[in-house]
Amino acid sequence: MLNRFQTLLYSLLLLFVFPAFSQQVPPSPSNQTRLVVVVNVEQMRTDYISRYWSHFQQGGFRRLMLDGAVCSNAAMELHIQKNTTGVPTLFTGVYPDRHGIVNDSWYDRLRQKEIDALEDDYYITVGSDSREGQLSAANLLSPTIGDVLKVSTNKASKVFSVALNSNSAVFSAGHAADGAYWMDELTGNMISSSYYVDQFPDWVRQFNDKKFADFYIERDWSLLLPSSSYTESLADDYLLEPGYYGKWNTFPYNMSKLKKQAGSYKILKTTPFGNMMVKDFALALIESEQLGMDSTPDLLAVNFSSMDYEQGAFSPSSVEMQDLYLRLDRNIEHLLNFLDQKVGRDKYVMVLTSACASSYPVNYLKEEFNMPVGFVAPESMVALLKSFLNISYGQGDWVEFVSDQQIYLNRDLIEKRDLNLADMQAKAASFINQFEGVKLALPAVGFEQGDYVKSQLARISSSFNFKRSGDVLFALEEGWQPEFKYKRTIYNDNSRIPMIWFGQGIKRGSTLRRVDAVDLVPTLLHLLGYEIPSHCIGQIVNEVVD
Repeated sequence: MLNRFQTLLYSLLLLFVFPAFSQQVPPSPSNQTRLVVVVNVEQMRTDYISRYWSHFQQGGFRRLMLDGAVCSNAAMELHIQKNTTGVPTLFTGVYPDRHGIVNDSWYDRLRQKEIDALEDDYYITVGSDSREGQLSAANLLSPTIGDVLKVSTNKASKVFSVALNSNSAVFSAGHAADGAYWMDELTGNMISSSYYVDQFPDWVRQFNDKKFADFYIERDWSLLLPSSSYTESLADDYLLEPGYYGKWNTFPYNMSKLKKQAGSYKILKTTPFGNMMVKDFALALIESEQLGMDSTPDLLAVNFSSMDYEQGAFSPSSVEMQDLYLRLDRNIEHLLNFLDQKVGRDKYVMVLTSACASSYPVNYLKEEFNMPVGFVAPESMVALLKSFLNISYGQGDWVEFVSDQQIYLNRDLIEKRDLNLADMQAKAASFINQFEGVKLALPAVGFEQGDYVKSQLARISSSFNFKRSGDVLFALEEGWQPEFKYKRTIYNDNSRIPMIWFGQGIKRGSTLRRVDAVDLVPTLLHLLGYEIPSHCIGQIVNEVVD
């Protein structure tokens, strides 16, 4: 049942976002897609499939590649590349300048506080007693493809998402979904938010009663194949891989020991077992919610994880990463076979892609290949910037907030001192540009005036939101990464993403044409026979349409 916020949102969408929304000539009943499954493999590099090809089975990645349409040159050009910014970009068909999710959090100058992209105390957790479900998509400023389907079909389409991480679940579901589910790190259960679900479904409760998380924690993570088969990866005991907690970096892994060290079930997100939970939950969801069982198309977003926050501990070339993908291959095969039998081979479309692709660690590139890369220390850089601004403008708390590659200046103080904001932005950006590893730093005023839209700086421009982005935005040189003293972060500068189309209405083959991540939404809507709303900036990928 929809709450008051969602009912109001529907009205606004109908009035403003879809002013002349109408349906195209729909496909004939015998040629109609009943279910769209978007598989987002977090942090998936495009070269994983070719690298591990010889070890894949016939029905997983191989089936998608050989019987589907492959966009070999797909990209997502984000300033801050992570799942939190990438997932809403994939599912809305616009970049952060429009959908507003510029980072995990940003500084709200009006309220003078940090705003989390997801946190929303108005809603409660459904499925556990933790606070893990006090989230919503209220900060997402654009409708997702699921929202478009809901409006277009007068709520007849069913829209769901499943993930290990809450950001992927919420932003792939959107505002009007029937359910978004993710793993509660404290209990290991699949949970949701009252933003989506008023009453916890019995089938989800029954799924949780099976205690899959505990079952996996009691197992060891051992190699799927003989160790001699992993020739595409570095040695299991590779020196530059710190491993779990800097202690364990060789197979097998004792899951209960890792859970004890982590203090929660979060460790499952770094192993194939987490993906198995997502797959099994997705199958139960399709069965229980009867997705794809009528002529109105439904949508399911399935978000798998690739090592999650342990990317830097093992690197893209690790045995751990290869084993995870060999097992993921079997999960995808199981999912495809289930869709064949439950929905029908000619009644569904699957798109496999990624909201963010991982980068190689600095030490690996430097030690093994002599690459001119290194680390940037943002905390030291900002400390020196503060001193510089004190010397230039007098004592004051000139820097109000820092978030990844964004610096927020104290605009109230600048106004109080009767200083020119644009001049201070430019001076701060010029100072940041002097640091080794910084490719460029730019003042926000240039983005506000549209100076960078058609230049090589378009990547940052498309991620710049007037109300949420910082006063100084900077990018690092290729291969360079930030290193913090007191916090851990994932940094990516790899804009290439996989994009494979499969199923009803898809033309078998491949294209080398440059395809943008925002092309996914308009192409899917075109395949389903719905008009593409004006807010979408992407184009139809004609090469994949049969």
